[in-house]
Amino acid sequence: MTQLLRKPLNETLTPGVKLIHDINEPLKYVGFRLIEIERGGGYEEQLTELECCVVVLTGKVTVSEGENTFAEIGTRASVFEKIPTDSVYISGGKSFSVKGSSEKACVALCYSQATQDLPTTLIKASDNSIEIRGKYQNKRLVHNILPDTSEIASSLLVVEVYTDGGNFSSYPPHKHDQDNLPHESFLEESYYHEINPQQGFVFQRVYTDDRALDETMAVEHRNAVVVPEGYHPVGVPDGYDSYYLNVMAGPKRIWKFHNDPDHEWILDRD
Repeated sequence: MTQLLRKPLNETLTPGVKLIHDINEPLKYVGFRLIEIERGGGYEEQLTELECCVVVLTGKVTVSEGENTFAEIGTRASVFEKIPTDSVYISGGKSFSVKGSSEKACVALCYSQATQDLPTTLIKASDNSIEIRGKYQNKRLVHNILPDTSEIASSLLVVEVYTDGGNFSSYPPHKHDQDNLPHESFLEESYYHEINPQQGFVFQRVYTDDRALDETMAVEHRNAVVVPEGYHPVGVPDGYDSYYLNVMAGPKRIWKFHNDPDHEWILDRD
């Protein structure tokens, strides 16, 4: 296991609740947890200085915070149904609970610094904007849960990306590790990967211009990758489809990236 590649933990937290990932280091602005909840199982958390976006990856759950209860949210049995899902944004200083409403649910908990006191908000599947990016072997489907145009969160950016077999995404290689607006913003990032069929793998490289950081990883189903800096393309072998959930955050909530100049030419092809 490398510093950047994270394998599933599969730790039991309470009866009916399993912790799959719990990621902080070496990131300063982004935190990520993944939990599995069986029907009747419950997860509770008190937020302090962090805000959280609860993304229902699969199954159905009930999310409660204060007087807010969002019952049996979630839209899909598999992320590879390729339809948007429901999420809930919760600001810092609040406590919340997640209870399983289906036989099994998988829930992502996405964290960053809470810089404002904002209302708890249900982000319905229908609220996600959907777009196709790229062309040729650089095509992917994107579900924007918390884009930088949204005013729901103070720091968090959250997006789902689908890449078909034989394609690349996060490509041409781009980075966002310099606080140099309006040209580039500083955003850390985490990737949570799923692969269909599950025995497959994808490749992800994380590298800087000076190659002080340069890691290429074979990423398997339910692995995660942390990107503290650098370019971070993903390649998907033929025969397998890729899903990943991205969480980004930094000192300013804006996504401005810089392409690797060695590879930017592919954008200019007819």
